[in-house]
Amino acid sequence: MKGMSTGFSGSENNLVSLTKTPAFVKIIGFSFLCLSLLIILRSFSSDITTVSNPTTPSLKFPMSFTSAPTAGDNPSPPPSVAAAVTELRQPRMERTGIVDENGAMTNEFVVGEFDEEVIDSVVDEKNGSDENGGGVLRGKIGKFKVCDESMRDYIPCLDNMEGSLERHCPPKGKGLDCLVPWPKGYKLRITWPKSRDEIWLSNVARTPFAKGKAGNKLVVRKGDKYIFPGDRTQFTQGVNQYLDQISKMVPEIAFGQRTRVVMDISCGIASFGAYLMDRNVSTLSIATKDVHNNQIQFALERGVPAMFAAFTTHRHLYPSQAFDMIHCSRCSINWTRDDGILLLEVNRMLRAGGYFIWGAEPVHKHEENLFAPLKEMEDLTRRLCWELLKKEGDIYIWRKPLNNSCYLSRAPAVQPSLCSAGDDPDNVWNVNLTKCITQLPKNGYGANMTAWPARLHSPPDRLFSIKMDAELSRREIYKAESNFWYAVIKGYIGAFRWEKLSLRNVLDMRAVYGGFAAALHDFNFDCWVMNVVPVSGPNTLPVLYDRGFIGVMHDWCEPFDTYPRTYDLVHAAALFSVEENRCNVTTIMLEIDRILRPGGRVYIRDTRPVIEELVEIAQALGWVSFKYDSSEGPHSHWKLLIGEKRL
Repeated sequence: MKGMSTGFSGSENNLVSLTKTPAFVKIIGFSFLCLSLLIILRSFSSDITTVSNPTTPSLKFPMSFTSAPTAGDNPSPPPSVAAAVTELRQPRMERTGIVDENGAMTNEFVVGEFDEEVIDSVVDEKNGSDENGGGVLRGKIGKFKVCDESMRDYIPCLDNMEGSLERHCPPKGKGLDCLVPWPKGYKLRITWPKSRDEIWLSNVARTPFAKGKAGNKLVVRKGDKYIFPGDRTQFTQGVNQYLDQISKMVPEIAFGQRTRVVMDISCGIASFGAYLMDRNVSTLSIATKDVHNNQIQFALERGVPAMFAAFTTHRHLYPSQAFDMIHCSRCSINWTRDDGILLLEVNRMLRAGGYFIWGAEPVHKHEENLFAPLKEMEDLTRRLCWELLKKEGDIYIWRKPLNNSCYLSRAPAVQPSLCSAGDDPDNVWNVNLTKCITQLPKNGYGANMTAWPARLHSPPDRLFSIKMDAELSRREIYKAESNFWYAVIKGYIGAFRWEKLSLRNVLDMRAVYGGFAAALHDFNFDCWVMNVVPVSGPNTLPVLYDRGFIGVMHDWCEPFDTYPRTYDLVHAAALFSVEENRCNVTTIMLEIDRILRPGGRVYIRDTRPVIEELVEIAQALGWVSFKYDSSEGPHSHWKLLIGEKRL
């Protein structure tokens, strides 16, 4: 026991000696310091994770499956369609304000004098650094000047050669280099459907068209507005009564079901198309451009789909079998001249089994010599194998055949002849008209379309006639594109409150299969979309029309054939990265500014280098612009640029 007691006492003495050493004191002190820091960090971590920087909002959206990354990038693989739901990262703050002299948060404060130079230097410093804090300088492009007042309604390819109805675009280097001004007193447009019946006087050109139409009571000037009485049109009893008459003459037309996409030639003020919208019919109203007519401007200001197009020497920029019905009432066109070459173009664009409606009465009695006698018209349509279904007063309704059997049964000497087998009826860019009958596909593609609205999401047969890759997976790509844009639009609604936007005239600069337009329809936006298929990519126009949309072929190296201030929203997905090697990107942005309405918005989704360049141009255009990251984070290959052209 004594030995044990002695051993324990020795150990106790050693322990006491150890606690008095400097090393032990340091260890204990360091342990308490670490524990304190851990407690402090944990107490702040919850607050940090719930607050994001309100000055850098970020929209997350999935990577496009239609565009491949450039060489050298190693992005994450594209997400599946089921996972392509837009994620949003929105700022959340408990309270904002200024700390007063007592240290409490308050939102009552007085703003004193400030130094504008200091603010400008902060803005310049912010714009002069890249995402990694580098020294990439902005402002390389100076502010664009405003064009002369005389150019407020300038349409570059149609105002370049006086007296010609053909497109004559300015030569390279001579295009638009300034901002087209809007008229004095310009106002934000009247919203649809009210705009169908009235528009602001100050928003359209004061041309002889407006004065003449007002004198004819088709347009009535009332205070600061133009009024469009529905019962005062070129149709004697009014538009709705005229449409009812057509439906009674041929019930199979079935507006809004069998007949979904219509062309109205020489549309006047587009009342025909405006009232067809109430019947779920999308009507493209076309007319020529001359100094005495701004009817297309009236139509667009009303919120009706319209664009310039003339029956001259070239094919229209629409595919074969595009329209379920083509309408021409008093359209001042001699259809039988030059062996019926103009009516042959109508035949190319008219869907198999589609209807051609002709109002034969001339606009001016003294111009009757411009119209072919009815017998010549009947003879030509008979040789085209059109069937005259009904004649009532001045209204004639023909139907195009469903197949080639009638054409093949004609005598060999009958003219016009069939086009050669090598003729591509969907090749429309800068293609001359030919005096031949476009053959219908032997497989029946384009005929017997599914009724609306089922055709909106049903992959059409002509999906397989497009010249492109992915021969076996086209239906899957078609459906995936629709799902992708549905998810993106859902994200836009949540992040940017799209439900509060007054969208009416929308332009999709690279429509592909029309998934963007389909998503807008699915979310019940009361708007129409001009779907553009660029000449630089596959020609998907037939698919767009088979879905029940309207669209056009275009080369974005050239200006678009529409008035300034046409669209409320311009959308461009993966367009600039495709066109930057063949077009001037600044010229395209200037064109977007020309056709964008004051108060309108631009949504551009493209690669990081492209967006960085477009940010500079957007600032030079005077847009209020914001850049957002994709769902892959700040180092993703894809970015979103939003620009607003404020009034």
